Amino acid sequence: MPEPQTAAERRARITAEIVERTGIDEAMIDRLVRHFYAKIRDDNVLGPIFEARIQDWEPHLQRMCAFWSSVALMSGRYHGSPMAKHAPLPVDATHFDRWIALFGEAAHEICPPAAEAHFVERARRIAESLELGVAGHNGAFLNMGERYRNDELHRKDRPDARSQGLASGAVPRIPTPARR
Repeated sequence: MPEPQTAAERRARITAEIVERTGIDEAMIDRLVRHFYAKIRDDNVLGPIFEARIQDWEPHLQRMCAFWSSVALMSGRYHGSPMAKHAPLPVDATHFDRWIALFGEAAHEICPPAAEAHFVERARRIAESLELGVAGHNGAFLNMGERYRNDELHRKDRPDARSQGLASGAVPRIPTPARR
């Protein structure tokens, strides 16, 4: 009978399995995070939201590398509460769809297919969870399959609506990035 493993031993075993299966390592995470946030900063929908809140990008990028290390490799590097940071943001399904589309593009451009699939699957779950949290924070409780739309964010007379590329209409489903 094998010896029982400690939590640290189990985590190390799981991380090693993920690395072997996907090729993900800390250097890939760093490249992906930096590439993704460069896209975010250039994006006319998400860029203004981030720029209004982040003055010094390097600490944010380091935090996001720790976050994605914890998410993708189960490293335990990240210690924070993403929901508390995201719940009060002026975002809805449109923004989460744009976030996942940009993340999928970045993962496709940086990662081999197995790593891309690993990252994007987790990014989709994160986007869904954060969207539910933002909706709840704003008093909207969604049923299975419903998306959160804040019509106030999409008013054409809103001063920042044109600069964020927002328009009214149906909220699309989260797109599936093309496979290689």
